[in-house]
Formats: sequence, C-alpha cells, structure tokens
Amino acid sequence: MITIKEITNITTEQAELVDLFQEVVASGAAMNFLHPMSEETAVKYWNGVLSEHVRLFVALLDEEIVGTVQLQMSDKENAPHRAEIAKLMTHPKAQRKGVARTILQYVLKVAEEENRTLLLLDTEKEGPANALYQSEGFVLYGEIPAYSQDPFGVFKDGNCYYKYSPQIS
Repeated sequence: MITIKEITNITTEQAELVDLFQEVVASGAAMNFLHPMSEETAVKYWNGVLSEHVRLFVALLDEEIVGTVQLQMSDKENAPHRAEIAKLMTHPKAQRKGVARTILQYVLKVAEEENRTLLLLDTEKEGPANALYQSEGFVLYGEIPAYSQDPFGVFKDGNCYYKYSPQIS
C-alpha cells in the first residue's frame, strides 16, 4: 500500500531522498541533472528545496521512500492562485505500481486546499509522464524544442501543461 507523507525537515530522510534522486537520474529521467549525479549534488539539491513556498511530499511503499513531488506555490502578489508541480519522480524499482498517480492525485488535493486553481508543469515531450498528466486533466499548451538535456546529454523537447480549476463561489 502506498502512503503519502509531507516532509518538513530534509535531514531525517536525506539519505533516502539522495538515493532516490540518483537512481531516477541514472535511469534516464530528465530531472535537470546529468548522470552520474554525485551524492554532493543530490544533497545540495535537497537542502535547498524547502521554503515557505515549497511543500515536499514523498510516497512510501513498505516504509521506504519510492517517490516525490513538490508543490511550488507562487509568491507573486498577483498570482496567489498559481502553483507548479515539480520533481514528480518514482524510483525505478517502484515504477508501474501506481506511485506517480497516487502522489500526483494527493498533491492535486493539497493544491485545492491551498486555493491554487492554476497548476503548471513541464515534462519531456516523449516521456511517459505525458499520459499520466493528461489523464489527470492537465492540458498541453506548448512544446519547446531542445528544452533540456537528458541525464546523458541528449537534448530533448519539452511539453508544458496547465490545469485550471476555477473556484465556484
């Protein structure tokens, strides 16, 4: 059974988060980092994630962290309704077990509770996440050529999605 937990202090789960990130990058996922990802790079990344505008959630399977997602809430004065979904990742050994869908659905509920009615995200154009995002109501609004490099240095096109859920008064 997959459970979701919010992380409010990186220290206690840092080793598991580092391992997860290194494994995801090594498996070829476009996460803005190149392979091989050093432990130092992963530690530095995780130590800089949490802030008053970023909430981090992990998926647990058999009490082990097998996935993450971030809700990055806009701090712009004119955009208190907007947030980005970022770093949705699943450990390679836990793929095809519903981890990504479970954690995405969870963070969508959190976004709704936070009154974030416009959600944005980007992903690799040919990546497997596109079907998941579309099935959860995200709308493709643009494609960007050579948006980023995969972990092995190959340029990949990107897809940009939004999900708009206006509040009903």
